[in-house]
Amino acid sequence: MVSAIDGTPCKLTVCRGCCCGTRKKVPGVDHKAQLARLSAIDDHAARRVPVRTSKCLGICFEANVVVVQPSRQGRAAGGNPVWLGRMTEDHLLEALDDWIFDGGPGIAPLPALLEEHVTSKDAKKPKKRKKSKKKSELSGGTESGKKSKKDKKDKKDKKDKKDKKRARKAEKKKKEEAGRT
Repeated sequence: MVSAIDGTPCKLTVCRGCCCGTRKKVPGVDHKAQLARLSAIDDHAARRVPVRTSKCLGICFEANVVVVQPSRQGRAAGGNPVWLGRMTEDHLLEALDDWIFDGGPGIAPLPALLEEHVTSKDAKKPKKRKKSKKKSELSGGTESGKKSKKDKKDKKDKKDKKDKKRARKAEKKKKEEAGRT
């Protein structure tokens, strides 16, 4: 059995690139202080947890993303990397610190506070909810007689197609008549 001091501690990968760690994507967060806070985490054996920054982990809609790699002991116990998204508040970082101090993936259970932040590298961006259709559209009509942009475009496309077809027929007829004379 590996003792708590043997082996390597948990490791963190923190996304800080195109979206994560930027005021534009996540306003109101002191991203430098957050990274410093993550870099100050120690495990139960008083080992500093290594922190690596990544330019992009690919799930920008979950900004800020932190990946917790299990310690050697945690991996031996069956622990896997845990991806956490929307890690933007100090109390979440405290929960992460406590979890790593208790052993992290494979050793300690994930705190309930972090459960709703679990994501994965394969996470799919949630689809935007469709706006409900207006009552008049559901009944087949349009509100106050106005047509939607799509309806207007479809009608224009059909008209253009018919006009081109007519023009080709007229051109063909002219050529036929010119050939007869």
